[in-house]
Amino acid sequence: MSATTERATVLLMEAAHAETEEETGVFDLRLGAGEFALVLAPDPARAALFADLAGGTVAAASGRVLFLGQDWARVPHDVADALRGRIGRVFHEGGWVPHLSMATNVLLPLLHHTRAPEGEARDRAADLARAFGLPGLPLGWPHASPSGDRARAACVRAFLGEPSLLILESPLMEGRVPDLMARLRDAIAAARSRGAACLWLTASALVWDDPGLPATERLRLTDFGLRAERPAR
Repeated sequence: MSATTERATVLLMEAAHAETEEETGVFDLRLGAGEFALVLAPDPARAALFADLAGGTVAAASGRVLFLGQDWARVPHDVADALRGRIGRVFHEGGWVPHLSMATNVLLPLLHHTRAPEGEARDRAADLARAFGLPGLPLGWPHASPSGDRARAACVRAFLGEPSLLILESPLMEGRVPDLMARLRDAIAAARSRGAACLWLTASALVWDDPGLPATERLRLTDFGLRAERPAR
């Protein structure tokens, strides 16, 4: 029996296709607890659509997408919202709400999806921020923050609350924040050890080929969908 079938399935995409004006291909992916898929995705728009499909914010026009055994197309809206609280995501375009402070942006998903007291959430976020190289919970406004600080803050927001699935879209800003790599690698290892699955999308061939990233599979996102490049290790 393969490692994929032995592990509890976190994300399952079966012949999933998003209905858009452009052809996106058909996606098949099974990601188990503790597994790590590294995806070379040269087109950021296609990568974002794939991430939206995996996270249930875009509906599959055909096929199906299941998260923790729940079909995004079949669960009620309130259940889908609760399920998305178990996904941590770094957005390629930042995903920052411009009129909210960086601290509020970071804390908002955890406070929305859990009953964690705000003081406790702030303490947890501050500890995680330091692990990613920030002096503490980031302050100020998204537009006024250095790009490196925004990249670190995006990781804090994604990993906060111990999500079951991590969807990371170009978390290193395609190599512009290289010193974040070691910290991100450690955070992914810790998340995987508690059973989280990780999906990292990158346009950088250097990141995709990095032997220090112990991905269980490496894939390419093409016009036709996902293509396996290397067998799972």
